[in-house]
Amino acid sequence: MNIAAKFTDLPPPETEGEVVRRALALLRELLPKSWSLDQAAAEVVTDVGADKLYVVTAPDGRSATLAIEAKRAVESRDIEGIASQLSKYVAKVGNGQGLVTARYLSPQFRTRLIDRGLSFVDVTSNVHIEMSSPGLHVAHHGTDGDPWRGPGRPRDTLKGAPAAKIVRAIADFSDNWTIRELVRLANVSTGAGYRVVDFLEREELAERTDRGSIVIPRWDRVLRRWSEDYGFVSNSQVSRWIAPRGLDNLTERAAGTEPSKYAFTGTVAAAEWASYAPARAAMVYVRDVEAIAEEWGLRPAEAGANVMLAEPKIDVPFVRSTANSIGIQIAAPAQVAVAS
Repeated sequence: MNIAAKFTDLPPPETEGEVVRRALALLRELLPKSWSLDQAAAEVVTDVGADKLYVVTAPDGRSATLAIEAKRAVESRDIEGIASQLSKYVAKVGNGQGLVTARYLSPQFRTRLIDRGLSFVDVTSNVHIEMSSPGLHVAHHGTDGDPWRGPGRPRDTLKGAPAAKIVRAIADFSDNWTIRELVRLANVSTGAGYRVVDFLEREELAERTDRGSIVIPRWDRVLRRWSEDYGFVSNSQVSRWIAPRGLDNLTERAAGTEPSKYAFTGTVAAAEWASYAPARAAMVYVRDVEAIAEEWGLRPAEAGANVMLAEPKIDVPFVRSTANSIGIQIAAPAQVAVAS
């Protein structure tokens, strides 16, 4: 059994104390041989105020103190408070290192902790410990999803059609909305709309005013976050083809095709808004691969393909597509930015 399975096969930890116990058990398994991990004296823990203090000791006797902040659940908006609290703990101990333990930490939260020089252990076996004295680096990748999140719990990704439609509405229309207005604009259910907006709030990508309006301070940050859960290949059935007469001939053929059947993305589409070197390959969302391949005279390719055709799992790539200056249909800028 691998380490991740060993810990995630257990029931979810119900208390912060259980989170710490499992996190430390995991850390002990990952520490190099001849290193030790021991609890600090109770009176020291009380004086510092941390949830727990543990001393990690190298074979040569040098040691560092891990000041632990334990959480059952965390959200992006918690990061500043956690960082501030740990800095206070670390300042009270010799050679201290802040350590966050939690049931599960999302990839985004883990990145933000690392950016702040903080270590972490979650009980799904995501681990990052780094210190200079004694020199220690421990890293382990566990899961990128909470294995204990059941139906009805807040969503922790921007995967799926409702999220895609909400994000595209936010990026395509610069405005402030109520939930009802955004749901109508994105054409999603009210429940799905609330879940997506709640997630954006937890990730500090959206704010709700006292009057109930939704404000998006930075739509580009929303797009970057969406790109972690959405991609041209990961969200489509992709096949590779050769346009035997080149991309110029391909776009000429595409200009004569019913616009609702396709939408270019990638460099071919992005060239409408920014200067690029001539594209060597085309990426195209299509509703029917076989029909488009036949209409454009494409040949299947095992190697040397210059065209990628993608049948998307959801139809959001075609939403608000438009003809460009040479008459081909291209996806909306936000869609191109995420898929490129």
